[in-house]
Amino acid sequence: MSGDAAPSFLRPAVFLPFALVSLIWGSTWWVITGQIGDVPASWSVAWRFMLATPAMFLVALAMGKNLRLGRDGQWLALFVGVTQFCGNYNFVYRAELHLTSGIVAVMIALLLVPNAILARVLLKQPITSRFAVGSLIAIAGILLLLVHEAREAPVQGKVVLGVVFALIAMLCASVSNVIQANETGQRLPMVSLLAWAMLYGTVCDVVLAWITAGPPVVPVSSGYWLGTGYLALFGSVVTFPLYYTLIRQLGAGKAAYNGVVVVVIAMLLSTMLEGYRWTPVAVAGAVLAMAGLIVALSARKPAA
Repeated sequence: MSGDAAPSFLRPAVFLPFALVSLIWGSTWWVITGQIGDVPASWSVAWRFMLATPAMFLVALAMGKNLRLGRDGQWLALFVGVTQFCGNYNFVYRAELHLTSGIVAVMIALLLVPNAILARVLLKQPITSRFAVGSLIAIAGILLLLVHEAREAPVQGKVVLGVVFALIAMLCASVSNVIQANETGQRLPMVSLLAWAMLYGTVCDVVLAWITAGPPVVPVSSGYWLGTGYLALFGSVVTFPLYYTLIRQLGAGKAAYNGVVVVVIAMLLSTMLEGYRWTPVAVAGAVLAMAGLIVALSARKPAA
């Protein structure tokens, strides 16, 4: 590998944050299921980022980062906030109302496809034929998983609605992933950009929740708030600076490798804690999806 290639996965500075992000995000899919029962999904997202936002600003201040982003930086933060911390999460939480958490994680793992396409268009990163073939294999596997999910669904149509929500969530996240790595984003401290993005996203979350679900719903369950705290601090404040830094180091395609590990963890937890039933169709779908993801991602060369 040439000297100007992206860092190797084996370097501790890359492997350790990569593993930490994968482990935490793999568990958050199941934790979210406890946030969408008695509380409207939009208010659960709002509470999560109302906790995460001040914590992210404190992290930026503790690290001595400049919180002044300039006009272009503020516009970028607004865009990332609306797409990632409002659009993506509101649709993820809604998708989990209709699909098991492991299935949603599998679908979001297809983030690598729009990531690669947008990175090709906006950042001039190439797409190989092997990547395209692997993506098609993964899509075929996910279709089989969704066929299984539709057979198990108690009410017709909910699976389709869950799929639509998951696809919109994936597209919101992909746009945010790629855009934050543009020239403006590269010049800004990551934690400062994320702090402002979370602030803008939180404002959008509250407005959306009030419009769609009415006045705030404040739960009294300690379990709910423990889950919200975990999602806010570990699932957001700890992981997003690490993940967005990986995108800048490895490229949007390579950073999406974490989706494979996340899917494994999420499906295991879904099996143990949600009673996910494995049929031959589901097993075949999971095998195809994982194989396709691995083939597709192995074809992505590190970004220079």
